[in-house]
Amino acid sequence: AGAEARGPLPLLPLPGLLLLLLPAATAEPELRFRPPAEAPVRLFTEPELARYDGHQEGQPIYLAVKGVVFDVTSGKEFYGKGAPYNALAGKDSTRGVAKMSLDPADLTHDTAGLTEEELKSLDDIFNNVYKAKYPIVGYTSRRILNEDGSPNLEFKPEDQPHFSIKDEF
Repeated sequence: AGAEARGPLPLLPLPGLLLLLLPAATAEPELRFRPPAEAPVRLFTEPELARYDGHQEGQPIYLAVKGVVFDVTSGKEFYGKGAPYNALAGKDSTRGVAKMSLDPADLTHDTAGLTEEELKSLDDIFNNVYKAKYPIVGYTSRRILNEDGSPNLEFKPEDQPHFSIKDEF
């Protein structure tokens, strides 16, 4: 009833009408682009992962376990050049982690022939050390792709809610 009592709105020239329709200049402009809720997954080939082996100063240090690539730079005293576990850096060292071995023959993704005890140790270290301490920055191509290069439809990213993935690239 109150709007009827005031009568119709006066006709305004187009610029005046636009000013009425636009939000106040002091209001935050609404973003048209919304970033994705999750950062995209980065895929690492073996040669790409090898670049992050801790030997280049100022470069992050990455290692993969179970095809998940972790940024272990904060553990540089363990994984950096000359450090005790540097042999694990720059590659998927799943077998070495499972066997607690730094033998070059064990520094591979291959888990064939591991004992039940070694597989349990691998899962414990993966969850309680790597996932708990280091942010995930990507996955090895072996984890995301099938042997023929087609996408692995069973791939599911690891849940790591206490880290936010840095957009380093």
